[in-house]
Amino acid sequence: MKKLVYVLLFLSQLSWANTGFEAGNDWYKKGNYNQAILAYESVLESHKESADLYFNLGNCYYKLNKVAPAIYNYEKALFLNPDDVEIQNNLKFANKMTIDEIKVVPKVGFAHMLQGQLSVFHYDSWAWIAVCFSFVFLACFIGYYFSPYAAKKRLFFVGMFVLLFVALCTVVAAVIEKKFSNSEHPAIVFAEMASVKSEPKQAATEVVLLHEGAKVFVLDSLDNWKKVQLTDGTEGWINQEFIRQVY
Repeated sequence: MKKLVYVLLFLSQLSWANTGFEAGNDWYKKGNYNQAILAYESVLESHKESADLYFNLGNCYYKLNKVAPAIYNYEKALFLNPDDVEIQNNLKFANKMTIDEIKVVPKVGFAHMLQGQLSVFHYDSWAWIAVCFSFVFLACFIGYYFSPYAAKKRLFFVGMFVLLFVALCTVVAAVIEKKFSNSEHPAIVFAEMASVKSEPKQAATEVVLLHEGAKVFVLDSLDNWKKVQLTDGTEGWINQEFIRQVY
């Protein structure tokens, strides 16, 4: 009986989420972006999320010229679906609305070079590639086992080892890329202006003044302060009330 109750509860929540998402789409088509936001956020309140949901939320905020929420939701959508070109393009347009022009300085070192190479694919994509190679490996094994010809058996045998090696490499790539991804904690500045300090206290020297929509990476925490790093390598402390972490 309890299992039936849980199933019914899950189905009702799923139905409510779909209804809220569809209602948001209807409001968006009518140009009522504030109502669309309320509908989309009601879905989030039911603990349902998706790349499409965050993408549509980002579009609503973009239409209302609300820089930080637009960028924040595009970043959330991109995290869930990193290969989506439309999300990437809309995020670029939203970033053009920001005031700060922070350079992106490439990081040096073997670890960062490796990260740059592996970031070509999301760790989920690396995992799927490994699965595909595993199926091809299985096909080669079947070919090796059932083939009546010695030449083909040798070919399938060699192919099995090559595919096994490649599959293992892609698994390792997925694990490493996931570790790199989990080590990064991007955040978006939501305050109109936010001062980055040299120390975690209000009286400290100002390192840089950021504006709404700027992207930072959280490195550490102390009380209500966050140690952050900008894309140009600048580091400092910012009040946690001024930022919202993407993930």
